Formats: sequence, C-alpha cells, structure tokens
Amino acid sequence: MKSKLALFLVLIMLISTMATGCTSSQTQAPAEPPKTEDPANEPEGPAAGEPVKVGAILPLSGSAAATGVKLKYAIEVAQEIINGEHPDIALPLAETMGLPNLGNAPIQVVFSDHQGNPEIAKTEAERLIQNEKVAALVGAYQSSATKPASQSAERFKVPFVAGSSSSAALTERGLNYFTRIAPNDDMETEVFFEYLKYLNEETNADIKTIGVVFIDNEYGVHAAEMVDKWLEEKYAADGFEKVVAVKYPTDVTSVDTEVQQIKAANPDVLFHASYIGDITQFVKKYKEFEFSPKAVVNYCGGFQDTQFVVNLDKDGDFFSGGAACAPTLFSTMEVADKINELFKVKSGGENIDGPALEEFASLMVVADAINQAKSTNGDAIMEVIRTAKFDAPYFSTGAIQFDEKGQNFYSASFIVQTQGAEYEAVFPVEIQTAKPIAPFPTWTERK
Repeated sequence: MKSKLALFLVLIMLISTMATGCTSSQTQAPAEPPKTEDPANEPEGPAAGEPVKVGAILPLSGSAAATGVKLKYAIEVAQEIINGEHPDIALPLAETMGLPNLGNAPIQVVFSDHQGNPEIAKTEAERLIQNEKVAALVGAYQSSATKPASQSAERFKVPFVAGSSSSAALTERGLNYFTRIAPNDDMETEVFFEYLKYLNEETNADIKTIGVVFIDNEYGVHAAEMVDKWLEEKYAADGFEKVVAVKYPTDVTSVDTEVQQIKAANPDVLFHASYIGDITQFVKKYKEFEFSPKAVVNYCGGFQDTQFVVNLDKDGDFFSGGAACAPTLFSTMEVADKINELFKVKSGGENIDGPALEEFASLMVVADAINQAKSTNGDAIMEVIRTAKFDAPYFSTGAIQFDEKGQNFYSASFIVQTQGAEYEAVFPVEIQTAKPIAPFPTWTERK
C-alpha cells in the first residue's frame, strides 16, 4: 500500500508539471540593469540601508478577522527573521541583517485591511503601489480578494505572491506578475478522493455518496466545480456519486436550513469549503441535528485555523482536510519548530497553522527574490521568482518553485485529522502521526 501511495504522489507531481508545461504563457524578459553614474552600475533600489517596502493585504476586520490577525503574525515573524540575526534558523537571509545585496536594507511590511471585500482589496492594492511605493505584494487569503488585488498588481507590473489563496482559477488567468504558494483546490480535490479510497481500503468505511457544502464566493464556488470535474474525469468510475450540493451566502448567520438539507440527503462524506466562522456554525448544527457523516474533508480555509479546535474542543474531532503543516510533525522539522516558537510568542501560545505558514513563506520568497535580483524593479524580481528554486525547510516538500502559470509545484499538502483536539497527519501513510478514524462515531457515542 505504501509503495502505491508513494507512486501516486509522484505521478501527481509529474502530471502537474507536464500539464503546465504544455500551456504557453508569455514571459517578459527581465528589465535591463538601470544606468547610473557609478561605474560599478549598482542595482536599482533604495539607497543603501533604506527600507524596502512590501505590502500585505489581509482580512484584519470582518468575518475572517481572527484568521487575518494570525496571518499577520506569521508575516511579522518572517519580517523579524529577515531583519534580525537568527543564525540558528537555517533559512536564507536569517544569518544577516536585512537584504545583504541591497546594503542590508530592512524589509518594511505595510499592512492593509481589505475587510473581506474584493473592491477594497483592489483599491488597497493600488494605494500600496502608488502611495506607499511597495516593491511587491503578498496576501490576500480569501481568493475573492486576491483576484482583484493581483489584477491591479499586474497592471502596475508589481509582483504579487499569494500565500494561502486556493482557487485554481487564480493561476489560470495568464498573469505575468502573480504566483501562489499553496496547493490549489483542483490539486486538493484529487488528494481528497485518494484519501477516501484509502479510508475505504483501510477502515472499511464504505464511503460512496458525496455532499458538497461551499460558501458563495470565488473560493467556494471553484472548489465545488473541482468536485464535479474529478467525478467526471476519474472518480465516478470508482463508485463515488454526488447526492447534494449546498451553497450558502458569505454573510450567513444561521445554517439551520442548509444542515436540514444536508441531513435529508444523508451523504457519506462532506466536502467543505468554508471559513472559520462558517465551519464552526455547521459543526454545532451537525451535533444539534444529530447528523454524523462517515467523514468530512475540508479545503484550505476555516478548518486549518487552530481556532477550530479552540471553538469546538472535542466536538471538532474526526474532521479532516488538506494542510501545509501539522504541529505533531514539528519535532522532526527543526526549522518549522523554531518558526512556530516565534509565532507562539505573538499568538499567545497558539501553534502556527497551514495558511499562516504559507503567508510566512510568501514574504520569505519575496525578500529572497529582491535580494537575488539586487533590485526593487518588478521585472527583475519576477525573473528571479519565475526561475529560482527557493529553500523552504519549514514545508514537508522542502522547496518552493513556480511553474509557467505561477503555481508552486512543490506545494505541501497532506491530510490531517483532528483527534483529541489535536491535528494529526493521517495521509499519505509516509507522514502519518496517527491512523485515521472512520467512520465518524455518532454524537451520542462520543465521550
């Protein structure tokens, strides 16, 4: 079984690389080095030692504010590692103060709140570029906000590195200045189906019927489309069938009607595309209405936020989803563990989660690219981002590298399951910290 799973994961990477390699996209040549009066022709950028500004657009207020604050903490940790001396952390730029190729210039992150509003994300991106003169942008968590913000960055030829936005459509727009670190919902959906097949083989869960529950925005709608895509292309032949799809509004305050609809269809498994406030409401209502599916898998979003187990305690047990990290793996990942310790100082003791680690990575990549380019010119930075392989020992994959569409094909994605209010790695078997539990025990069976 292990060999089959290992072969499957290798095939996913190969297929992803081949597919993106067959799609033509226009790549701009790097800008010519600027002319200066100095015969040494110093690179374009701020005066030696002056800060290099990077804009971070996040949901710091609104329904996703609690998550946005954690993402901000992670970016601040990256900024501190870059600007301070941390020789004990084996990361590029950790041993020096600032960016050595730009006279040790510090990175200055300018944070901006898009409030979960796509139009505000767009105007904030333009303000950061035009008024703050940022060299690059990171963010914006919600794909619906990342989409317009990155389009503005494209217009101004400013690099935008998205950390945790998962809509696969973001890297299908032919943009030259956009890249994404997280796995997209297309990639996650395929892994989810393979995980269900593994559960059927290993636990006799007999999972066949599927319900899709998704928020009505770019992230949720596209995730639901990927379920249909993979059923049609591959997994209907394995006996999987969708029996219900429930879309709910972004400003949902009660999910009673939605849960009643789900319970009536009684699917074996739920695919959830929800944020932290939404998924918390759904789980509470699943308990109230005594609905116990055999499994629930969650796209990058609310479930990955460690507030999930804080909100629900053991009522949140047995849920699963894609993740870029798991605290139970940190004991074997020295760099990730040190990053987590810095994060916990800011978060009041909470562990870093997958989306936060991906946003951490976005600033590390931007800073490394600026330093390698020896310039704050957008084209020079993007040339490095397009062609370089970045060290990322805080991910299980160990690296970040972008394909022609801007998707990181070393995206760290494995399945975690909440057990005893902890996130345990359960799939693939090579990284397991615990065996998955399926089917769900009923609510009355839980201790």
